[in-house]
Amino acid sequence: MLDWMLMPLKRYADFKGRSRRKEYWSFFLLSMIVMVVIMALRSATGPSMMEVMAENPDNPLAIYGWMYGGVGMLLALWTLATFVPNIALNVRRLHDRDMSGWWLLGFFVGMIIPIINIVASIAYLVFMFLPGTAGPNRFGPDPKNPTSADVFN
Repeated sequence: MLDWMLMPLKRYADFKGRSRRKEYWSFFLLSMIVMVVIMALRSATGPSMMEVMAENPDNPLAIYGWMYGGVGMLLALWTLATFVPNIALNVRRLHDRDMSGWWLLGFFVGMIIPIINIVASIAYLVFMFLPGTAGPNRFGPDPKNPTSADVFN
């Protein structure tokens, strides 16, 4: 399982080929675990969010100081470090569905438009849950078939 979690980091900026659902959701799980641990450390090592907001009731942006100050800066570093691997993984996951990586941009644009964002988010989530095309497609060999693709390279 750990191999699948770390594979997107090994394929840092590889926008070619295909990625299985297992790789996508394993990396998603790893990201959630890292974020929960960082937020737990942040909450345990400093003032609570309510204390920060009580000190600055007129400043609605004080929450960002709480979140990204001290240990919370690790969250910003994790986000920056995994930004490119996340995009590459999403593009490869769309390739597994035999869709161009440009669909990712279309989904993101759809997600910032009010009302359409709900439909775009649900559609994107459905595409991530659907299995990839069986056999080779225009983006490469089937990653589920270990005889036709060397998955862990």
